[in-house]
Amino acid sequence: MSKVGFIGLGIMGKPMARNLLGAGIPLMVNDVNGNAMAELAGEDATAATAEEIAQQCEVIFTILPNGQIVQQVLFAVAGAFRQGALVVDMSSVTPAQSAACADRLRQYGVGFLDAPVSGGESKAIDGTLAFMCGGSAVDFERAKPYFEIMGASSLLIGGVGSGSVTKLANQVIVNLTIAAVSEALVLTTKAGADPEKVYQAIRGGLAGSVVLDAKAPMMFERNFQPGGKISINHKDIGNVMTTAHEVDVALPLTAQLYEIMQSLKISGHMDDDHAGIVQYFEKLADVTVKKHSCKP
Repeated sequence: MSKVGFIGLGIMGKPMARNLLGAGIPLMVNDVNGNAMAELAGEDATAATAEEIAQQCEVIFTILPNGQIVQQVLFAVAGAFRQGALVVDMSSVTPAQSAACADRLRQYGVGFLDAPVSGGESKAIDGTLAFMCGGSAVDFERAKPYFEIMGASSLLIGGVGSGSVTKLANQVIVNLTIAAVSEALVLTTKAGADPEKVYQAIRGGLAGSVVLDAKAPMMFERNFQPGGKISINHKDIGNVMTTAHEVDVALPLTAQLYEIMQSLKISGHMDDDHAGIVQYFEKLADVTVKKHSCKP
């Protein structure tokens, strides 16, 4: 069985790599965090440099903090890739950054898919992520068996950059929904209602959503341990605005959301889960969203 490379062992990458190992995939791993590499090496992965992965692996997955780092890592070892290798970048980047990677790697006979994911840490752990892919049908079919191990769904949207565009759309909807849930629960709390009971009352109606079910309980339980950090989502929304301006699209709600996240950055909340967006609205209303301690 051919060796597979995996570069990036953070909140999402480590459990994704672990699922590949659990399926018996021979895996070479790399990360700036030596402890993360050592942990997976203890589970039969091979710790390696990015250059060693490029030299030895036919399929290489990357999931890194931003597009600049993706390009730095890939371009530093571009000449070392095996002819006919495939790089699958699962990072959240702009479509232009994905296109730049594809163009550069093509010069070395290396294929490229942009395949960002949705689902957060919990779905990375249980292998039910959704993959949004851009690239050729041939490259997508090469990567699909691995997507089926790490996720519950994968779809080829179109050419290179299409996956990144889809991820940006996903982040707009997810984060604006979290902001809307935040405003609603701040309103109910300030008005004297129990936010947990309000949530239970509305979740089965038209306001119900996966985002509501995932984030509302975190808000009223005061649990902001990150599955998806505000810092990562702040970066993603910045990518949304950059791309929107490049294609002449006005996104006024998303622009306001970016500034809300900027405010949370200034007040030291970047490492909170994005359910922590509620803290911005709590400050405006001078109220804290939390469950009532006793029944009415």
